Amino acid sequence: MPTASKFVAAVYFAALAYFCADLVKPLLPEGTRAGLLNEVLVFLGILCGWNMSGKRAGDGMRAGFGYGLTTSVLIAGWGIFFFAGYEALELSVSRRYHGPMEAIRGMIGFMIDYAVLISTKNIVGTLFVGGLFGGWLVEGTAKRWS
Repeated sequence: MPTASKFVAAVYFAALAYFCADLVKPLLPEGTRAGLLNEVLVFLGILCGWNMSGKRAGDGMRAGFGYGLTTSVLIAGWGIFFFAGYEALELSVSRRYHGPMEAIRGMIGFMIDYAVLISTKNIVGTLFVGGLFGGWLVEGTAKRWS
């Protein structure tokens, strides 16, 4: 059932994901096309905000901070998983892997590379502070409009 908390969480974490996607673009190797980076992360922000932070709103401010941080980590984790899987699928279609296990190992390697790429203080700090603020915002919404 839609609630104000779910809506606010979806919109806020979509905006946070969009902002973080813009922080990632300069870190990509030269010549790398960003493609649908912003759109995919916004979609993940909406899903994670609605289903994680928004669904659990109303449990108190301490829990809200935790849910906000968890939502930020989920957006980053699912984003890494999605783009690593896409990269491995592209290489698999072009027959660069000799079997499914080699493709999975390649995907794990891409996930590690992407995690190292985004582990800068700007991105991690933005996700941390943004997650705390998002948790506070969603809890405030739950208190006001529940």
